[in-house]
Amino acid sequence: MKPTPHRIERTIRFVFLGTASISILVLSLIVLFLFMEGIPIFSKVSVPGFIFGRRWYPASSPPDFGIFPLLAASVAVTLLSAAISIPLGVMTALYLAEIASVRFRAIAKPVVELLAALPSVVIGFFGMVIVAPFLQDTFHIATGLNLFNAALMLAFMSVPTICSISEDAIFSVPVELKEASLALGATHWETLYRVVVPASLSGISTAVILGMSRAIGETMVVLMVAGGAGLIPTSIFDPVRPMPASIAAEMAEAPFRSDHYHALFAIGMVLFISTMIFNLVADYISRKHKQAGSATL
Repeated sequence: MKPTPHRIERTIRFVFLGTASISILVLSLIVLFLFMEGIPIFSKVSVPGFIFGRRWYPASSPPDFGIFPLLAASVAVTLLSAAISIPLGVMTALYLAEIASVRFRAIAKPVVELLAALPSVVIGFFGMVIVAPFLQDTFHIATGLNLFNAALMLAFMSVPTICSISEDAIFSVPVELKEASLALGATHWETLYRVVVPASLSGISTAVILGMSRAIGETMVVLMVAGGAGLIPTSIFDPVRPMPASIAAEMAEAPFRSDHYHALFAIGMVLFISTMIFNLVADYISRKHKQAGSATL
C-alpha cells in the first residue's frame, strides 16, 4: 500500500519531534549531572563565600574555594575581546557587503569563513609562539602570556563568526530601502548607518551572540595564553586564569568526589548560569531590534 502524503508528513513530524526530544533530554541530563556534582561543595563553603572569595587554593590545608579572581578574569577577558572583535567584525562585514568589489568579496568571504574553522589549539599555539614574545618585547612586560594576549586570541576566534553572519544580514537588506534613501538625497555613508545597519541590526545581534558565546566558554586558548595566575587583574598585561582554564587545568588532579572535585563542578555551574544569562539578554536585544526593524519597514 502506497503511503499517503498525510501519513508521510506525520511520520516526518514524529521523526523531528523525536530528534528534538532526544537533544533536549541529553542537554537536561548534562545540566542535571553538573548541578548534582557541584552543589555538594556548598555544604563546606557558602554561596557568597564561593563567588566573592578572593583566594582559590583548593589543595591547601584548610582549602580556600573563592572563585572571584577566576570570575573577574573571565569577565575581563570576555569584555576586552568583545571590545576588539565586535567593531572589527561588523565593520569588516559592512565593507564586504557594501563597499568591496564583487571580485574581492568572492575571494575574501570564503577566507573569512575558513578562519572560523581554525582549531582553537592552533590559535593557542599562535598566541604562545608569536604573540606572547612580541608583546613581551614591545611593551617590556614580565610575560606575554596575559589577559591582553588571551583577549586578542579570543577576538581572533570571534571575528570570523561575527563577520560572516553580519555580512549575510547586511547583504540581505532589500535593495529598495537603499535606493529610496539614495533617492532622497542621502549619501552612501548616510545610507549605511541610517538605513542598512538599523535594518540588519537583528542579524548583527545574532552574529555577536554566536561570536561572544564561543569566546565566553573557550577553554584551550585561555589555558595556553592567559598565564594561569589565579589573581584579580589590575592591568590588561596581568596573567590571569579564567574559569574554563581552571576547570581544564585542575580536573585531572582533583580526587574523585573530593571537595576540590565538587568545587570545579560548581565553577562549571557558575559558567553555565553566566552564559545562559548572557544569551537570554542578547536574545532579548536581538528580538527587540527585529521587532523595531519590522515596524520601521
